[in-house]
Amino acid sequence: MNVPLVAGVLGGIAVGAVAAYKPIVHLLHRQVDHRAHPTARSVVRHLHRPAYFAALLIALEVASVSLPLKGALSTVLAHVLGAGILIGVCWLALELTYVLSDVVLARYPLTTENNLRARRVQTQFEMLRRVTLVVVSVVGLALFLLSFKAVRAVGAGLLASAGLVALLAGIAVQPLASNLVAGIQIAVTQPIRTDDVVVISGHWGRIEEIHLTYVVVQVWDLRRLVLPISFFTSQPFENWTRSTADILGWVLIEVDYSAPVQAIRDEFNEIVAASTNWDGKVALLQVTNLGLTMQLRALMSSPDSSRSWDLQCEVREKLIAFLQQHYPSALPRLRTELAAPANGAADSSDGGAIRFEPGTKGPGN
Repeated sequence: MNVPLVAGVLGGIAVGAVAAYKPIVHLLHRQVDHRAHPTARSVVRHLHRPAYFAALLIALEVASVSLPLKGALSTVLAHVLGAGILIGVCWLALELTYVLSDVVLARYPLTTENNLRARRVQTQFEMLRRVTLVVVSVVGLALFLLSFKAVRAVGAGLLASAGLVALLAGIAVQPLASNLVAGIQIAVTQPIRTDDVVVISGHWGRIEEIHLTYVVVQVWDLRRLVLPISFFTSQPFENWTRSTADILGWVLIEVDYSAPVQAIRDEFNEIVAASTNWDGKVALLQVTNLGLTMQLRALMSSPDSSRSWDLQCEVREKLIAFLQQHYPSALPRLRTELAAPANGAADSSDGGAIRFEPGTKGPGN
């Protein structure tokens, strides 16, 4: 069989496949949009192109086998189609990981109130998905290159210097390898998860993205802190949502010794009871320190760190307003005392001495 005829047969198959592809995909999109099923939409969106590519090459492979090809043309065509099918299968496997990711995101959304399990599942799956992408890509590339005899010959010629190359490569990729190992370790042990609240070197933020070699932390002022993933296996950091999102917040208020502690405590209990940011577990106000002023610590619990911050600000503002309105004299003051000389008569040289003492009242107080 001559070359033009072979090209015509295979080209006709390809044109027919392309002509049938668009209406089929259009019909699938219409059916998926009509049903509005997230899994079906994800399958059509991610898999229709690699599935079409792989099916087309398989059809061409079947057609080429049925043709009476001989010699170099048969060898070249078989090699090209085999390499194409390998690429299509790898492409299909990579896109399938995105479909599974969409399924997991739909099954375990982070928008729920208590999303601890969702964060755990999403973090594990995302890390495993990224590892799968690397493994499939490396294996596919290796199989593709090994299908060429020239590449195998070059590889055999480099075996003599493989020891030196391996040593240099090991030194060069040591940071990358350590980060990859740390990524797998985090996927298994999970010291951090997606959407965890962490404090790193004084920066408060949330884990936004976890990649194989680095982690992106969204700081409270919307900046992004990018850290190597090995940081989380070698350096200390705070994780406020490791086992639960519940957290205790506190407010410190300095007041005068004349402040009515019980009245302030009652007002504090009313404030937290009326707040939607309180979870109803802990509400406590105590005197925690004495000095020039009396220090009150208001301790209250919240379901998560963001609402805890809002509750702290709310309690601070309302307690200050309460003191200003009902007990203005309870706000911190600096007292002075005008002391007379020891002999009872005013010294005309200095007119007396002024001493600053906490807890005493002088003229004008």
